[in-house]
Amino acid sequence: MVGLCLGTFVLAAAGLLDGRGATTHWRYTGLLAASHPRVEVRPGVLYVDEGDVLTSAGSAAGIDLCLHLVRRTYGPETANQIARSLVVPPHRAGGQAQYIDHPVPPPSTGDPIGETLEWALRHLDRELTVDVLSARAAMSRRTFDRRFRAVTGTTPAQWLLHQRVLQAQRLLETTREPVERVARSVGFASAVALRPHFRRRVGVSPTAYRETFGTVPGGTAPEGIVPGGTAPGGIAPGAEAATSPAP
Repeated sequence: MVGLCLGTFVLAAAGLLDGRGATTHWRYTGLLAASHPRVEVRPGVLYVDEGDVLTSAGSAAGIDLCLHLVRRTYGPETANQIARSLVVPPHRAGGQAQYIDHPVPPPSTGDPIGETLEWALRHLDRELTVDVLSARAAMSRRTFDRRFRAVTGTTPAQWLLHQRVLQAQRLLETTREPVERVARSVGFASAVALRPHFRRRVGVSPTAYRETFGTVPGGTAPEGIVPGGTAPGGIAPGAEAATSPAP
């Protein structure tokens, strides 16, 4: 039995939530608690899973709860596929930005910005400064930055950071590579450099994300340092240049 948003009141009125945890839209959690004192109201969560009875907060949290049900019934891979088709993250912990696989349509022939984006997505492990990208597009830095913002709605640095975190999500879902190696393969100096950006955008650490959404059997990979070599410079939060480790 599932109650989405104000549907929680229906379940409460039927007595199905007595002695159980539940949530609803934040505007009405006080009313729910006052109207149904036997319900353990949890106002600060997206949804509550009590086994055979589940409730969610507002409409967006309802999507989270439905994805949770799919994940619980059919596994994380199916839930992740549905999440991407809905243009939402497979896991949302609070108000987070949407995660979109391709923020611009495939480039047409002769489109320098689109072609540069496609090239950048194939080389996320490289040092991709704005100068590198503008040179790839055969534009001045100023022209490239203006055209890039018009196409994507964001800066090159933020777009690359977004794509690196997104690719890290895919690798954590589908491989058992250590988090350290995942971080380096998407352009971060180390797992330490990846973690704050990943947590800020996804809401959980890379290790916790893999534990929940990993689809490769056999447990999770260790988060230790990959033997051999030292980590080059990482990405500084808020930096203007879209940096990554040197090749």
